[in-house]
Amino acid sequence: MKRVFCPKCDHQISFDETKYPEEKVLVFVCPQCSAQFKIKLGRKIVKTESGKEKEVKEPNFTYGYITVIENTFTFKQELPLVLGDNIIGRRNKDTEGVDAAIITGDPSMGRKHCVIHVKENKQKELVYTLRDFPSLTGIFWRNTCLGKKEQVQMADGDIITIGATTFIFYESPLNKKERS
Repeated sequence: MKRVFCPKCDHQISFDETKYPEEKVLVFVCPQCSAQFKIKLGRKIVKTESGKEKEVKEPNFTYGYITVIENTFTFKQELPLVLGDNIIGRRNKDTEGVDAAIITGDPSMGRKHCVIHVKENKQKELVYTLRDFPSLTGIFWRNTCLGKKEQVQMADGDIITIGATTFIFYESPLNKKERS
C-alpha cells in the first residue's frame, strides 16, 4: 500500500500501487477537503504548490535510522538520522524543524518530542545520545522513564517509546563493520 498526502489539507490517502503500471498518472480527490491533485507513479520528481518541480531524494541511512512499530495510531516507518541533532516528533502540516517526522494520529506525541544526537568520536565511531525535547509525556528508553534533563547513550536495537508510539533505534551499518 502506498500513502499520499493531500497538498491542501495534509489528509492521508492510501491505495494499492501494484494495480497500476509505472509512469501512470493518478488523479485523487481528497475526501476531507475535496481538493483534486495528481501523482505520477515511479517518479522521483514532484511539483510543489507553487508549480515548481522538486526532486524527491531517497533516504540516506548512512548515520543510522529508527523504525516506528505499527500500532493503532501509525504504520511501520523507517526514518533516517543525520549528523548532529535529529528532532523527532509527530508529523503535522505545519511541522518545521523536525528531522524525523512520524506520521501518526497519536495525540500523546508532541510535534517536537525528543532528540537523538549523532556525532563522531576521536576513533571515528558514531556515538548516539537521546534526550527529551522537553515533551509533556516524556520518553521511555529500555523501559525506563528519562528525567527532564537526562541524556543517555544509545546502543543498536534500543527500544524507545514516546507517547503511545514505539520505535527501534538502529545505528549506522558502518559502525557495526568497524567493531567486527
